[in-house]
Amino acid sequence: MTRISKVKVLDNFRVQLVLTDGRHKIVDLEPYLHGPIFEPIKNDRPLFKTVKVDKELGTIVWDNGADIDPDVLIEDLTPAWMESNHQYSTPSLEVLAVNEKKKAYAVRKRAKK
Repeated sequence: MTRISKVKVLDNFRVQLVLTDGRHKIVDLEPYLHGPIFEPIKNDRPLFKTVKVDKELGTIVWDNGADIDPDVLIEDLTPAWMESNHQYSTPSLEVLAVNEKKKAYAVRKRAKK
């Protein structure tokens, strides 16, 4: 099972992860910094930079107890809060554009009938 062995803070909310299988991966953590435990981390750059690897969990953690599921980071999975709480998820601009195109197509299709 691949886990995270090292983390290096880059710019903005991006980090470089070194995985136990030797791969390196750059991840933008901003979409994952959601909820009360992550708000202080998101709003305080020095606190964000305290991220470290918990060797036992094989993932990144902060001193306030926040952590992110390593499988989410490694496999680009959707965080559980996005799946279970649709009210909190914000669709990307690309998704919004596709939805608008689908709506416009449906309107044109109905008008032709």
